[in-house]
Amino acid sequence: MKSIPFWTMIVPLAALSALMVTPLFGSPLLTLIPGALLIATVIASVHHAEVIAHRTGEPYGTIILAVAVTVIEVSLILSLMLVGGPGSEVLARDTVFAAVMIILTGIIGLCLLIGGYRHREQRFVLQGANAALITLTAITALTLILPNYTTTVPGPAYSRTQLVFVAIVSLVLYGTFLAVQTVRHRDYFLSDDAAETHAASPGNTKVVLSLFFLLVGLTAVVLLAKKLSPTIESGVENLGAPKSLVGVIVATVILLPEGLAAVKAARKNHLQTSLNLALGSALASIGLTIPAVAFASIAAGLDVTLGLDGKSMILLVLSLFTVTLSLGTGRTTILQGTVLLVLFAVYLFTTIFP
Repeated sequence: MKSIPFWTMIVPLAALSALMVTPLFGSPLLTLIPGALLIATVIASVHHAEVIAHRTGEPYGTIILAVAVTVIEVSLILSLMLVGGPGSEVLARDTVFAAVMIILTGIIGLCLLIGGYRHREQRFVLQGANAALITLTAITALTLILPNYTTTVPGPAYSRTQLVFVAIVSLVLYGTFLAVQTVRHRDYFLSDDAAETHAASPGNTKVVLSLFFLLVGLTAVVLLAKKLSPTIESGVENLGAPKSLVGVIVATVILLPEGLAAVKAARKNHLQTSLNLALGSALASIGLTIPAVAFASIAAGLDVTLGLDGKSMILLVLSLFTVTLSLGTGRTTILQGTVLLVLFAVYLFTTIFP
């Protein structure tokens, strides 16, 4: 059994240690150090996630990474909301929307483009992608679009009763999807492609160590992103860009471990694994984050705004529609990847120049 690379254990610990050195976050030049540690920790986290996924097999390995990242994402959102300040009521909405758009158009688009370029045409199990997209469409519409059209309270927000109901519905939908993915129809999420063969499974010691350093790494990624956010905010302000761009940048950093793992799988012609990671992450991001924020905000007496503006709703619906068509045949080429990446570019451009 190959041992775990030493650097993948040292880097996450060094990243956590850097959080205690306040001067590192005091100037733009010194900020490069935690910034470099952040990127290195992301790469290390991907390695540990792949070890765990190799041992548990599909789709459990991808679920572990998606849920782990989402739990830490929820903790970050809640901590920022509890601190308060201008814009905290839309923080959950902006972060979740950014995560969903990055996954649907950015990560999946890049996977399809790279995979199609290297392998011309890639295949996956159509039923699994359909199940994920149906669930994702329902949850996004109920949480990010419907609040604009309810009338119990003014504005793009739910009343407390409505918020509790939608939170419960989201958990039911996500829980049902997990049951389908792991128990009743697990074969929908497993590739029968002979290319997706695996070497000998790693031992218990290696898996336990990888799980530990994965959690350490993901924690360091989120905490470093939180520490670096003031520097990012000042940089965005200096550029004259909207504040919502900060949410996009932070969401991108948080999603880097899953994004890199998905792209690496696509390069190896394991598109099923890529889609399990990407769509599973999108579902976990919205299906777990919104209920957690809803219940926490009610307990703490905080206001939460979930409804998107008109431009964002159009982009969200267009992205869901395009992804559904792109994955509608069980085969993909560079064309689908290019279209999705163009939508991602439009999303980023209209975020900077609304």
